[in-house]
Amino acid sequence: MSMEYFGSRLKALRKSAGITQAQLASKLQLASGTISAYEQGLKYPSIEVLIKICDTLSTSSDYLLGITSDIPSQMELKGLTEEQIQPFLQLISIVEQYNNLKDTSTT
Repeated sequence: MSMEYFGSRLKALRKSAGITQAQLASKLQLASGTISAYEQGLKYPSIEVLIKICDTLSTSSDYLLGITSDIPSQMELKGLTEEQIQPFLQLISIVEQYNNLKDTSTT
């Protein structure tokens, strides 16, 4: 299971949905600190919890795990062609890589 992008993508999806860590934790029946740990890459969910996260945030496990960079429906850039969206996807990837490097350098 690839977890390189999991935390940053989870955080982005949660914020895009307009919910707090505590609210997401409540929906998933988890402690809010667990969501924080997921977003920081300190802990990873079980398969069962991953499925619940995907259902709750209307996304795919492939996106959360970095297998695909397809933007989930709630984050789509409406009215743009695939060619126009590509630079945004590249920027997202660069930011995710930067955040991962920054996180590993502070530990």
